[in-house]
Amino acid sequence: MKIKFCGAAGEVTGSAHLITLDNGFSFLLDCGLYQGNSEAWKNFNETWLFEPSSLDCMILSHAHIDHTGRIPKLYKDGFKGLVYSTHATRDLCSLMLLDSAAIQESESKNFNRRKQQNNWQNREEKVPLYNLEDAKEAIKNFSAMPFERYFNIHPDVEVMFRDTGHMLGSASVTLMIRENGKITRLGFSGDIGRPNRPILKDPAPMPELDYLICESTYGDKEHESAPNELEHFARIIYHTCREKKGKVLIPAFSVGRTQEIVYMLDKLASHDLLPRVPVYVDSPLSVNVTEIFKQHTECFDNDLHDYMLKDANPFGFNALIYINDVAQSKALNESDEPCVIIASSGMMNTGRIKHHLANNVEKESTTILIVGYCSPQTPGGQLRNGASELYLFGEKKQVNAQIEMMDSFSAHADRLEMLNFMKNQQNSLKKLFLVHGEPDTQAQFKVYLEENGFDKTAISMPSLGDEITL
Repeated sequence: MKIKFCGAAGEVTGSAHLITLDNGFSFLLDCGLYQGNSEAWKNFNETWLFEPSSLDCMILSHAHIDHTGRIPKLYKDGFKGLVYSTHATRDLCSLMLLDSAAIQESESKNFNRRKQQNNWQNREEKVPLYNLEDAKEAIKNFSAMPFERYFNIHPDVEVMFRDTGHMLGSASVTLMIRENGKITRLGFSGDIGRPNRPILKDPAPMPELDYLICESTYGDKEHESAPNELEHFARIIYHTCREKKGKVLIPAFSVGRTQEIVYMLDKLASHDLLPRVPVYVDSPLSVNVTEIFKQHTECFDNDLHDYMLKDANPFGFNALIYINDVAQSKALNESDEPCVIIASSGMMNTGRIKHHLANNVEKESTTILIVGYCSPQTPGGQLRNGASELYLFGEKKQVNAQIEMMDSFSAHADRLEMLNFMKNQQNSLKKLFLVHGEPDTQAQFKVYLEENGFDKTAISMPSLGDEITL
């Protein structure tokens, strides 16, 4: 049996891991889009480290684009198998992959128009990775499975999804593989969520495993505690909207992060702790995703179920306005009213938030609240690292806005939370592969795990393209 690390190896996006059995049966764990501008990963989204038509099937951990965003291209390039996921993941992907295709087409069209206008002869025309028809074809081939039940993808391969609490429908993947007369227990953590977070259930530990492919996004830090978080959040909004008469821009992915922020604002509003300013969710996808959230209460934790007994709609309050129309979105940039704007994408490298950033980053009255991980090369990553200027839509912008960061909003577990998630694996693991993390972070996480009882000879940090025989 072999594992080939085809994405998110020494990086935080582009998740993809190829498993090939001795009998030739092969399947992919995730098929994500790389989101960043690293020169080393420049051609990642356009190329494959395997032949798509040779795959028998695919197993998907959750719906975030850095785990799903190349699935339509996989079909476009010859894949014919099924994609196995949880029910909520399938429903979310039915929206998100269409949205991703629309973005691909729009960005290519806009770039090619600018190329023609500016006579960029040294730049090639941009072609979308895939279009809406490719995305629709992919969605037809999803097969949804419940949590906590084994199912077969091959007579010798059983799979079980277990809730990781990272986002709606997110799952770890446990594989029981019969090969040469023995059973190998292989696990893939997907993205690990956080305990005691709003909306979702706490992450459930995986069964004891022989081998584990595990994320490591925040392996070098521990997040801010929840009580301080809500108070900090309210302070930022009050200071910006009431004292500076400005706007709070919150770049947030349409799935999960946006709903959590809205839920927390709903709680602040219900306790009269929110300044009386409008809150805009400027994302058509977020509007539709929120409706899917309401349909999957099986993923909610007990606190949210209790809250819904008092407030039937935890994703709506009087000052909250969901925006679909482009004209309304543009009007927000022309308005000087103090407000809160939540828009995607979370890394500010695409979507409506990029336009809000371009129009407001030079204003001292603006606060940009970053609530999660951003790849270093993206606008969000540059702001996290203290950039004094940004290039947005071909123009240089001075960063005069106040930059605030609240990683406690992150849907990714910190190092202590990941350790607790994996503690039951200490005596069984033959090998632990750290993926979905930057090299420096992974190195620190490796040391942390060793200090807390893991065998240092069992921990490895594979690079892109590495292939391991188990």
